[in-house]
Amino acid sequence: MSNKKNHESVWRNCLDIIKDNVSLQSFKTWFEPIVPIRLKDSVLTIQVPSHFFYEWLEEHYIDLLKKVIKKEIGAEAKLEYSIIMDRNSNSKKAPYTVNLPTNDKKSLSNSPVSMPLNTEENHIKNPFIIPGLKKVSVDSNLNPTYSFDNFVEGDCNRLARSAGFAVANKPGGTAFNPLLIYGGVGLGKTHLAHAIGIGIKNQFPNKTVLYVSAEMFTRQFVDSIKNNTTNDFVNFYKLMDVLIVDDVQFFAGKEKTQDAFFYIFNHLHQTGKQIVLTSDKPPVEMKGVEQRLLSRFKWGLSADVQAPGLETRIAILQKKIYGNGLDLPEDVLEYLAYSINTNIREMEGALTSLIAQATLNKKSINIELAKKMIDKFVKNTAREISMDYIHKIVCDYFNLPIELLKSKTRKREVVQARQIAMFFAKKMTKWSLASIGAQCGGKDHATVLHACRTVNNLAETDKQFRGYLDDLEKKLAVN
Repeated sequence: MSNKKNHESVWRNCLDIIKDNVSLQSFKTWFEPIVPIRLKDSVLTIQVPSHFFYEWLEEHYIDLLKKVIKKEIGAEAKLEYSIIMDRNSNSKKAPYTVNLPTNDKKSLSNSPVSMPLNTEENHIKNPFIIPGLKKVSVDSNLNPTYSFDNFVEGDCNRLARSAGFAVANKPGGTAFNPLLIYGGVGLGKTHLAHAIGIGIKNQFPNKTVLYVSAEMFTRQFVDSIKNNTTNDFVNFYKLMDVLIVDDVQFFAGKEKTQDAFFYIFNHLHQTGKQIVLTSDKPPVEMKGVEQRLLSRFKWGLSADVQAPGLETRIAILQKKIYGNGLDLPEDVLEYLAYSINTNIREMEGALTSLIAQATLNKKSINIELAKKMIDKFVKNTAREISMDYIHKIVCDYFNLPIELLKSKTRKREVVQARQIAMFFAKKMTKWSLASIGAQCGGKDHATVLHACRTVNNLAETDKQFRGYLDDLEKKLAVN
């Protein structure tokens, strides 16, 4: 049997099984476009349309894929993806392929640890224990995609990232113990926490690292009370070399859980083990958390993660699309970065939806498609467009540097552009007049009102000026 026939027949058999396990729509969307490439040394290589397609399969269907190829090829079967990428949408060079194996968490796994537990058949086991083993196997729970390599550093997160990197290089051996990373939703705290754990596992594979959310910790503690295994629960956590707890504000108001965590924290800290915490607020603002625990949170370093600036948002998007085999037009990239300016997760979600729309519906990614996608992610975008975006569109239209618009200069062409920017900011955003003025050269609210009256008057008397406003309104419109 030829190699070509081998991989094609194997994949056909795989599809027959997959078809019975997913909906018809999912099968047509995610499996019909796949092309088998080769089968060599029990490794089946399949070609997928884009990096986004690969990520979707890995996130939603990898368990099913692994099962079917092992059934067809054998226990040693492995899967590899081949992605055809265009070097540049305007380039005449031939496309190239990127081969990617399935995500393998083996390098992030912990070695079994000894634990004095009663493992009799009728005894309720600790939730982390894999039955049948004499030693306790601990899943690190680390996400391999959240590494330092794909964490974009900027002014908004430089301290937290630098401290995290130092901890990853010397866990338990720096002044940053505990390291508390705090900030708003979707700004990269969880990504950084995972990156620290991954960095430690890469350099110190024998260390036992555990990432757990505060919610999961609490749930496990409640279960241990029900099952009368609280000592086992506490003893288990004391075995960790590195404990990463996400969203510790969840402990608020839960006194017994705080007591358990207090004893675990003390033991780990006193024995030189590393503790990493994340929270949506600094310790001083945490309500419902005992003072003795808050004081320990302050022992090390509390580093904040702020909303990213424009340059950082653009860099994040560029990093995201780099591996997707797509050339995003510059105006689309800038529109995404300008329109969603507070939440990285939301911005990346909009980009993912944009890529999905383009990939699955064979549409080109342009500014019109981007505006439709943004409208689904940001409510009332027509009225809540960002100030940054208004400034950019106005300055591009009049060919002026943004710095000039925000300066104190009284040059006629700059004053006019500044007044128009104030006019659209008042019309399309919920910013106060004082805030609008502050971002347009430090003007006060009276100046903004005067600018809006001037623009309205000129629009009624100057046909050319009215044309400027019409052009700009079309560019700023998001529907």
